[in-house]
Amino acid sequence: MSIKILLYLICLNIIAFFSAKTGNEASSERPNFIIYLSDDQDFLDYNIFGNENVESANVNKLASEGIRFTNFHTASAICTPSRSQLYTGLYPLKNGSYTNHTHVKKDTKTIVQHLSAIGYEVVLAGKSHVGPYNTFAWDYYIQNKQNKQLDLESIDSYLKNAEKPFCLVLASDFPHGPYPNETDYTLDDIKIHPYNNRATPEKPGYYQNIKYDDIQLGEILNMIDRNDLKNNTMFIYASDHGISGKFTLYQKGLKIPVVVRWPGKIKKNIESNRLLAMVDILPTIVDIAGGDLNEFDGKSFSDLLVGNDKKVNDFVYGVSTRQNVRNGFIFPSRMISNGKYKMIKNFNSIEVYKENLNKGRVLNKFIEIGAQKMPNVPYVELYDLELDPYEKNNISKKPGSKHIISELSKSLDEWMVSQDDIVSLGNIPLIKPTQHPLDEPSKWMNVQKNLIGKIKDSDYIKTHY
Repeated sequence: MSIKILLYLICLNIIAFFSAKTGNEASSERPNFIIYLSDDQDFLDYNIFGNENVESANVNKLASEGIRFTNFHTASAICTPSRSQLYTGLYPLKNGSYTNHTHVKKDTKTIVQHLSAIGYEVVLAGKSHVGPYNTFAWDYYIQNKQNKQLDLESIDSYLKNAEKPFCLVLASDFPHGPYPNETDYTLDDIKIHPYNNRATPEKPGYYQNIKYDDIQLGEILNMIDRNDLKNNTMFIYASDHGISGKFTLYQKGLKIPVVVRWPGKIKKNIESNRLLAMVDILPTIVDIAGGDLNEFDGKSFSDLLVGNDKKVNDFVYGVSTRQNVRNGFIFPSRMISNGKYKMIKNFNSIEVYKENLNKGRVLNKFIEIGAQKMPNVPYVELYDLELDPYEKNNISKKPGSKHIISELSKSLDEWMVSQDDIVSLGNIPLIKPTQHPLDEPSKWMNVQKNLIGKIKDSDYIKTHY
């Protein structure tokens, strides 16, 4: 046999060998995606973002092997609306999940439809907190164990046997409460952040849950290594929102940690301060996977991942309702930020609530109660985030702020129109609750006797659920 024929046969065997590969090896041309989402953890409660007292060894490991983002935001500091942004690439008002415990609109395309259309398997493990079921038709759903922990055995089995490119969402229940009474921490261990005055009694338990979460993250990272998936997987770590600013539009609620690792594509231990939003994550995944980007509010930041440092967003936005939550009340707010200046408009502040009246005696009373709940919060708040990152100084009344407010208001108004926003000054709707009605007393809600059960179905704005 000649040398040429021998080499030809060897080449044929090599081609046949690689063509026959299945499972994880077969997907090597297309990256897998794993999203690890922590629940209710403040941006500042990580070693890499300034808190040396919490356990963050495995987040540190990810950051050392990839890129950390220091200017990332969710549009709503509540579990369901934040997750719905992540899974749809749409802001809360457009996808329909703008209050807690509410589903997205049933015709909304989610991460499942976007990635399934281009050949990916999409799997959720852990906390769901989104719906409806038919819209979030995960290929597999791996429920938590009874102790709040991810079902690591089932996750390992899935990773071991995956035969298609996949996107696996690992939605942790930590560090969300309830918090354990027995902890490795004391009040002396709690770091007081610039926006807090003291360490509250639940903080040691919160730190303990952070520790549990980081240990769980470490087990997942080891699992990825064991299954030889590290080099072909883009791993995204994030928290859904901050606990200290839950329900608000302040940075302590909206600013989130995001770390991304993708060996061979993302340089190690780098940082980006570009202005980004939760709605940008899904478009980035779809972009890298080879899908269509025309159906998102968010934008792909894939260029940032591979070292092209260019602006992605001129603005990010925020939505708060204060309805359909424990201790709820009528106080809708909207936010816009260009990274330097951030403006919040509180459409039922005590300054302007009288413009929202004349909707009927009962509704007027609930509107007034909502305004009185936040008596010191003005209609307009403006913060210089470069000089005042913890929003201690509202500069809306300062000389020179008028033109900034005017420019931001114009852009916010345009965005609200594009979102079909339900709120404006003089138009403060009552949102039909899925939980926590405003006129029913509970252990979280005190209601005046003359207002109990007084809200009619016809008083609520028409909704999609």
